[in-house]
Amino acid sequence: MTSTIRKTPATAAPRRPLRIGFIALNDAAPIIVAHENGFFQKHGLSVELSREVGWATVRDKVIHRELDAAHALGAMVISTNLGLNCLPCECLTGFVLNTNGNCVTLSEDLWNRGVRDAVTMRDEIIRSRHDRTYVFGVVFAHSSHRIHICDWLRSGGIDPEKDVRIVVVPPPQLFRNLAAGTIDGYCVGDPWNSLAVREKIGWCPAISPDLAPGHAEKVVMVRSDFAETRAEEHLAMIAALSEAAALCDQTNFRPELCKILARREYMNVPARVIQSSLVGPFDYGHGRTVSADDFIHYHRNGANDPTAAKAAWLIDGFNRHRFLPAGITVPADLGARSFRSDLYHLAQKPSRTSRHDKTLVHA
Repeated sequence: MTSTIRKTPATAAPRRPLRIGFIALNDAAPIIVAHENGFFQKHGLSVELSREVGWATVRDKVIHRELDAAHALGAMVISTNLGLNCLPCECLTGFVLNTNGNCVTLSEDLWNRGVRDAVTMRDEIIRSRHDRTYVFGVVFAHSSHRIHICDWLRSGGIDPEKDVRIVVVPPPQLFRNLAAGTIDGYCVGDPWNSLAVREKIGWCPAISPDLAPGHAEKVVMVRSDFAETRAEEHLAMIAALSEAAALCDQTNFRPELCKILARREYMNVPARVIQSSLVGPFDYGHGRTVSADDFIHYHRNGANDPTAAKAAWLIDGFNRHRFLPAGITVPADLGARSFRSDLYHLAQKPSRTSRHDKTLVHA
């Protein structure tokens, strides 16, 4: 099931709007703000947003051209190019939506059993090894979230492949599964961590800046042939998103951003839940709070540039944690082919961003 939100420029109606998919997560904010605040229109684009249920749906809709572009996991661009659990499809990103933004969240039951970090999680696994296997949820098999949870577990001496089960659950459903007791923890972007803390069903032992500061998280994913055959629209989209991301990182805009994201057609959660990670203080649970300044970066510190180094961190995670099936090798140029810094910089050129006095036509 999807939810569609459409806006078109007042000047001329194109034959078909550019269709962009997103998942109900705070890191979709630049896409939503570009839509709500007129940045797509400013850059001559007519856009239709489509709220999707899970990442596999997003991937498949991009592959089959049901979406022109999508809020996507950075790792998904790489896995789709490799054909991991899907048809191989040449995809790329010219824009990183955010760095940081994830949490590991554990159940209150684990807190009550004495778990405080990965080391005490290992102790609990040893104590309970004859009675149960602990289950952790991630949003996608090939994701930064799985890298995070594996890194966190290994830091405590836990083998993610032998000592626990890791299952895939769509982001909005993780909170419900934790509340129901079908999983014992998860790694996801907000607001689904802050909601668990607020409802007192979970707490956070670690967040992105604790685990991998500055890692690339979500991106805008397109088919490579879309970037080639509809290059002007693609670059206009990147330019619009750049302006929106810069606005999302302005401190004085964050309270308004929380209200926008909270709306039913977007996150559909109370604004006060979203505020924890966007305005702060961020609440880990059980009395521990910190500034939210570095929880998520939408634009700061070169966040939007899809550099080879950002792709390399993801590929390294795939290799370190043996995410790749036997027989699959990563081409040496995959990072540079998937994360296109050149397209990002081309979209920023004043000579290109200034000429948007008419609506682009969508075939």
